[in-house]
Amino acid sequence: MAIQTNPLRALLIGIGFVLERLNLVDRSRARETTELAWPRIVTGFARMSKSVVDVAMVGVFTGSTAIAGMGFAGPYWGMTFAIGSGMAAGTIALVSQRYGAAAYDELGQVVRSSALLVTVISLPVAAVFWVFPLELVGLLSDDPGAVGFGAEYLRVLALGVPFAILNQIGSRVLVGVDDAWTPMVIRSGGAVVNAVLNTVLIFGLGMGVTGAALGTIIAAGLVTTAFALGLTFGWLPVVGEFPVRIDVSERYVQWKVFDDLVSIGLPVVGRSSVWTVARFPILVFVGTFGPQVVAAYVVSRRIWGLMNVPGWGFGLAASSLVGRSLGVNEEDRAAVYGYEITYFTVTTYLLGAVVVAVFAEEIVTVFVNDPQSSMVPVATGFVYAACLAVVPQGATESIAGALDATGDTNWPFYGRAVGMFGFAIPLTYLGATTSLGLVGLSLAFFGESLPSALISYYRFRSERWKRISRKYRPESTAGND
Repeated sequence: MAIQTNPLRALLIGIGFVLERLNLVDRSRARETTELAWPRIVTGFARMSKSVVDVAMVGVFTGSTAIAGMGFAGPYWGMTFAIGSGMAAGTIALVSQRYGAAAYDELGQVVRSSALLVTVISLPVAAVFWVFPLELVGLLSDDPGAVGFGAEYLRVLALGVPFAILNQIGSRVLVGVDDAWTPMVIRSGGAVVNAVLNTVLIFGLGMGVTGAALGTIIAAGLVTTAFALGLTFGWLPVVGEFPVRIDVSERYVQWKVFDDLVSIGLPVVGRSSVWTVARFPILVFVGTFGPQVVAAYVVSRRIWGLMNVPGWGFGLAASSLVGRSLGVNEEDRAAVYGYEITYFTVTTYLLGAVVVAVFAEEIVTVFVNDPQSSMVPVATGFVYAACLAVVPQGATESIAGALDATGDTNWPFYGRAVGMFGFAIPLTYLGATTSLGLVGLSLAFFGESLPSALISYYRFRSERWKRISRKYRPESTAGND
């Protein structure tokens, strides 16, 4: 069966075996982590590959100015995922704890309330993107060509904002109940549909950035529909049975659940928004180098995104396993999961970084229609920096996932804010305004990742999250603390 023989799963099992021999992880916990992480990693690669393919196709079809325009639209579209990831963090924390405690009635209420909350939040965001795309993108650049492409891209993407956020909720619900396979199938299928649509719309119909955006929103809508039907009826054709079924006829408004979702999720929204907000000044400073460097930077960030995908799987595995342990009041086991998954994550990131570094130039040339372009060596240099800096980023992803499950979500936010505003932005500014030049832009990758990892790790070691987690546990176990 494919689930037993796929190479990613085999690779993670091999890494877990090596770490077990080094006495860094326990075999059974490594296996649990692998089973939850690998489907999410596949999903992440599918989704990020879609984003990479968007840029590559548009770059080949239209050129580097269009890539720069998509890059300028990126921070705004990133707001969508910042909001979604925050609410999804609250969802997986509450769902996994209730699943661990077998409090299934409370679990259904969490799902319904979460879906309603994110829908209400998403609509104003979508409206702003639709009405003011030119003004928003124009804040970041005075290049009329890049601004035009970016505004065109953002306006169409506005229609997909609610779908993008609801997809994150659907995925986290299933991971929280120990099913990472189903969201992998659904979201990876959506990414495949997206790639096919992009090929037809960008090249076949010559729609350029508009085609890339249309492919994104159509695929996102199909994925949302699949999650909604599967959770409502308990199964989906081809996909099969869902581990939970949500009664959509019950009430949606439950103020205690809203309060818990917001109190857990808001710092995660802040944590995710830090990068989104920081991209505004960063892109302004990078823009002073000209469209070729902007395009090189956008390409390197897409590659960074691909390298960072394993953290999505390990972070969600940490959230699920830590949350379920806390759901039955096993705090010490929750701590062990947090540490061991972090060791697992860092080792996986090191291996991936070495592979990307070896093939950095060949990877960059995929994004251009001229391999001799001056963009290639600049982007390659950025990729080398990213290969080193992404390792502490991996540690942050797993630790933050563990803390998300406890409800102690403030400190990962602090770490991200310190890294971006205290180091990454200043280094980018120095690169743009002093002789530091492109070296400053490369160093900014480290400024983004290293402080965040150190601060998050410090917080997890303090174990203050144990006390914080007790107020979010299901009512059926609250009296056992």
